[in-house]
Amino acid sequence: MRFPRRETVARIRQEYPIGCRVELLCMDDPQAPPIGTRGTVRGVDDTGSVMVRWDNGSGLHVVYGEDECRKVGG
Repeated sequence: MRFPRRETVARIRQEYPIGCRVELLCMDDPQAPPIGTRGTVRGVDDTGSVMVRWDNGSGLHVVYGEDECRKVGG
C-alpha cells in the first residue's frame, strides 16, 4: 500500500472534519457495514483513512484509496 503525501492527508482532514456525518459507498471487507450505512467521523489517521463510528456499531475505517464514503447532512 502506498501512503498518501502529507498534503493529501491534510486535504482529507479538511474535507472530513471530526463530527461530520458520512455515508458508506464502497468497502471491500467481509466485516463491512452495509452500503448506505451512515456514521460520524472520529478523525483521519496518518494514512489518510477516515475513522468512523458507524451507526450500526462498527468501527471500521474507510481506507484511503480502497473504500469510499461521502459527506451527508445531519
